[in-house]
Amino acid sequence: MPRPLIGETAMTGAERQARHRTTHANSAPVIRVRHWNDTIVALTDLQTGYAAWLDALPDNQRDNATAEALQAIVGLDLSELQAIEPLRGFGRE
Repeated sequence: MPRPLIGETAMTGAERQARHRTTHANSAPVIRVRHWNDTIVALTDLQTGYAAWLDALPDNQRDNATAEALQAIVGLDLSELQAIEPLRGFGRE
């Protein structure tokens, strides 16, 4: 289904772009920053879930690529990331 026309004829790409620029010229940019601590908590939760998955693997699947990837994730030390306090301006305003 084609878009409804605003004028008598369809706008060109340049006209649409110009209309978009004038509509959004004075609006402040929207910056979506996920808070650092929420991200670290999410990473820790994921690592815990992967550790449970690794523990639940049967013995005959502990030597495959999935088990190796899970072991690599579980072996990551997130303590250095947890200790970081980001500078102001990174979701801490």
